[in-house]
Amino acid sequence: MNEIIEMSKKHHMQYSIMKKQYTQLVKLHAMKLPKIERADFVITWYCQDKRKDKDNITSGQKFIFDGLVEAGVLQNDGWKEIGNVAHVFEVDKENPRVQVKIIERERVV
Repeated sequence: MNEIIEMSKKHHMQYSIMKKQYTQLVKLHAMKLPKIERADFVITWYCQDKRKDKDNITSGQKFIFDGLVEAGVLQNDGWKEIGNVAHVFEVDKENPRVQVKIIERERVV
């Protein structure tokens, strides 16, 4: 979140560029996933160290859900499509990354 705020303060287009890049990265990795009507998510954040606050790290879920929508995996990222979201935090100095587990659920009408 701090990085997002910092980018938005630099120039009005900096956040837009950042969001587009991260959303496109998720879209690229999600293109071959099947379409899902509704799901729960477990997002594991493998961080290089413990310097960033967890609430700042989880702000990245916006890019994940937007990327899944752009890839066509989810129709939207509203309450009907997104069930529960759990966050897990680990440290991996050698390979920081994000892993998303998608648990398909029945759609709420």
